Amino acid sequence: MNNLITVKDLKVYYPIRSGFFNRVTDYVYAVDGVSFEILPGESYGIIGESGSGKSTIGQALVGLLDATDGQIIYQGQDVTEKRVRKKMMYNRDVQMIFQDSLSSLNPKKKIIDIVGEPLKNFENLTGDTLKARVLELLATVGLDEEAMYKYPHEFSGGQRQRIGVARAVASNPKLIIADEPVSALDLSVQAQVLNYMKKIQKKYGVAYLFISHDLGVVHHMCDHLAIMHRGRFVEVGTREDIYEDPLHIYTKRLLAAIPRIDVSRREEDRLFRTKIEEEYGAQKEQYYDEDGRVYALEQITQTHYAALKKEGE
Repeated sequence: MNNLITVKDLKVYYPIRSGFFNRVTDYVYAVDGVSFEILPGESYGIIGESGSGKSTIGQALVGLLDATDGQIIYQGQDVTEKRVRKKMMYNRDVQMIFQDSLSSLNPKKKIIDIVGEPLKNFENLTGDTLKARVLELLATVGLDEEAMYKYPHEFSGGQRQRIGVARAVASNPKLIIADEPVSALDLSVQAQVLNYMKKIQKKYGVAYLFISHDLGVVHHMCDHLAIMHRGRFVEVGTREDIYEDPLHIYTKRLLAAIPRIDVSRREEDRLFRTKIEEEYGAQKEQYYDEDGRVYALEQITQTHYAALKKEGE
């Protein structure tokens, strides 16, 4: 199967300026050479803490940020340049769900106008045809006809996020980039939104790039995962590779931080977290170079890659 999208050595650097002449003296390496592929209908997860660069990748893919270097190849075409994206209708096929559902929805517009906007722009729908399509999309995420005539502030956080999902699906995209779509929601509401997203994926065959800081949430959504730290991928693999055989210390720390519901293992879990932190302190040079940068990925198995120090480095 051909890749839906291929990212090659993507870099997004922010210049640091200083001095009297405001010259560029250094860079913030927000994304420092990452590569990955997403197949049609697949769920691919990028996980990392705040500031790791994961959201920057999503914004670069939808064109909200310009790439410093690297390639974004969509259906065999390099869409790094805006003119190519426009020619291929890339912005119709690749949509985004934002973390803050309230600020991503225009507070002055009713839901019928918000969800209907992509339908007007890309499919030229109007009148009753537009209304029927919006109603169908809202029903897909569990909202009724009455919701069409309300404003964003009249909904709960979970409902607004479901509206964001409906808007993203409206243009019948091939890829939806979901940037922390449930991090601001209660646990029960998180499950509800994720279930709707899986339902939509099954119905429309859409692929997801799921960006999150929570390995526990991503476990139920993604087939392949990339763990990101300090602008680079530290570990890449299948769900089984990452959860059952973590190799990088950062991945182990993230897994150790997942809350457990079995209180009988509380002391065992605490000792395990302590052990991981001690390993991190004692063997840090095995995972990061002298400048604190992540090593290049090395292939461990056919599907599993980890950024570990080579012998002799």
